[in-house]
Amino acid sequence: MEVSLSCTDLPSLVNGDIDNQDWFVAYTQPQREQLARINLELQGFEAYLCEIKIFRNSPNGLLESWEPMFPRYIFFKPGHAGQSFSAACSTRGISHVLRFGINPAILKAEEFRAIKALESSQNQVDIKQASAFQAGAKVRLQNCGLNGLEALVYSVSKKRITLLIELLGSQKKLELKHHQLKMLAH
Repeated sequence: MEVSLSCTDLPSLVNGDIDNQDWFVAYTQPQREQLARINLELQGFEAYLCEIKIFRNSPNGLLESWEPMFPRYIFFKPGHAGQSFSAACSTRGISHVLRFGINPAILKAEEFRAIKALESSQNQVDIKQASAFQAGAKVRLQNCGLNGLEALVYSVSKKRITLLIELLGSQKKLELKHHQLKMLAH
């Protein structure tokens, strides 16, 4: 059960080893993760917002963007030994700091490192790995003058997909944008 944390209930939880310090978890206001991160950092806290790369369809093809891996959650820890925890509780962008019973929600340092490793590996993905359109896949054309025709994916780039299509008795290459294609079931 998630409960907001009253900062007056917290003992001093900072030890002298900042690098191996566990991380606290805060629940942010809707879509205010970046604001919370910036304001925590301005107060001297170390703050971390896990973000993952996603690709969104647009009229110009797939666009790379970033969104929180854990929407409305941010991790933070004191930036130096002896830093007061209470400032984090009233930081702009934060709804509340989490706790379970009387104990604050804590992410162990080794768990934090594992999440960062996962985040890093996810963010190494390029458009070819993230795209459902892979070489050899069958697709149907849509939103173009050749609606309904089927083709094979030849290659994939960030903005366009090169297709092999049978037209007028011969195979031709055709480039279209991602949103102009629909995957066909195998």
